[in-house]
Amino acid sequence: MQPAVAKSVAKPTDNGTVYTYNLRNSKWSNGDDVTASDFVFAWRRTVDPATKSQYAYLYSGVKNADKIMAGKAKASTLGVKALSKDKLQVTLEHPIPYFNTMLVNPAFFPQSEKAVGEYGKKFGTQSKYLVFNGPYKLTGWNGTNNSWKEVKNPTYWNAKNVHIDQINVTAIKDPSTAMNLYQSGKLDDASLTGDQAAVAKSKPDYQGVKQASTFYLELNEKKIPAFKNTKIRQAIGMSINREEYIKKVLQDGSIDAPNVTPQGLAQDPSTKEDFSKEAAKGYSQYTQYNPKEAKTLWTAGLKEANLKTLSVELLTDDTDNAKKSGEYLQNTLEKNLPGLKVTIATVPFKTRLSRSQNGQFDMVMGGWSADFPDPITFLDLFTTDGSYNDGKWSNAQYDKLIEQSKTTYATDAEKRWQALIQAQQILTKEQGIIPIYQRVQAHLVNPKVQNLKTAPGGSYNFVGVTLKK
Repeated sequence: MQPAVAKSVAKPTDNGTVYTYNLRNSKWSNGDDVTASDFVFAWRRTVDPATKSQYAYLYSGVKNADKIMAGKAKASTLGVKALSKDKLQVTLEHPIPYFNTMLVNPAFFPQSEKAVGEYGKKFGTQSKYLVFNGPYKLTGWNGTNNSWKEVKNPTYWNAKNVHIDQINVTAIKDPSTAMNLYQSGKLDDASLTGDQAAVAKSKPDYQGVKQASTFYLELNEKKIPAFKNTKIRQAIGMSINREEYIKKVLQDGSIDAPNVTPQGLAQDPSTKEDFSKEAAKGYSQYTQYNPKEAKTLWTAGLKEANLKTLSVELLTDDTDNAKKSGEYLQNTLEKNLPGLKVTIATVPFKTRLSRSQNGQFDMVMGGWSADFPDPITFLDLFTTDGSYNDGKWSNAQYDKLIEQSKTTYATDAEKRWQALIQAQQILTKEQGIIPIYQRVQAHLVNPKVQNLKTAPGGSYNFVGVTLKK
């Protein structure tokens, strides 16, 4: 993690509840100074219920944030203040050990009060109704068009290390079109899926961008009581050949997920070992393809549930890839688990989200991308009262460990880490959700593009990028 507008990564005081950030001299693209007050304005605006920000929940734990979001306090009482033009202070209600990592999320970025006031309801609807403090300015976007430009921002504090003056961006839905445009020299970076991704992997300019996103099956225990049986859930987990699924269906270089927390997200504070890999030690058998053991567990689970057969519906998106995924899972589950009948319901993405959140499903293929680089952004989803725990899996020890990581061990990095490892291992053993794969995005990148880096969340960092001549 590197500082941006802040001069350095702040160290908390007052038992981990106060963070003070010294800001560097930087400007908005309109020439105005970026000040501590811009952060205060942005944070208050985000938590204000009137804004209806879908990421306001990330502020939970900042002083008074929960009361503000519940409509029980004014946004002006949020625990953030400008001590001076270039000094920002944040007060938390309790220690949040991962607080600094949360600030990489755009929900915590500054906003120009002047611009928001000037543009009113038009703010953010087109590029001309925005101002920027990053390395590039968005131009040519009218709110609906599929192509735009990123133009170097001369007022960016680190502009001397921005070597590319303009980036032309085009949203291309069809991977065949993207492949053709790349091969004809009209694209320098093409993101590919399906068959085109499979072809791309054999090319020298292929790059697989590992993302902090995992995809999994959620089983609705409230609607289908059989899914409360651990053996039935474990049987489903062991009946899926993840490597075959990735190779035959996704074809994009994604990797099988031994647990819900993706690789590359966080490292052990003592050993620097990857969280996902450390948590998988001794627990990988629960996500390895083992049809024989799956059948044994399935038979025992059905007996315990007083069932001989089970019929369920698998809810998926209506895209081609989602349909193929649904068909593969239907096939392998029915083949390996005798007495199981799976039907498929394909619906638009927004409908799938709505039905998932409302519990209107039996099984659903879902996914999550990291909000910030800490395991809690995944593990917090599956506590008993978690708002995204659509399958309603519940485990008291898991809940206790997650709570301890936030409270008892909030200021002890090593103990907190071990609590999260244990929680992940419980979730994996119980197969509270069935992890399938971690997304690797297939790209073809022109070799002349040098030093291009991506963050775990998939965002590009063009600072320092050069074009080889």
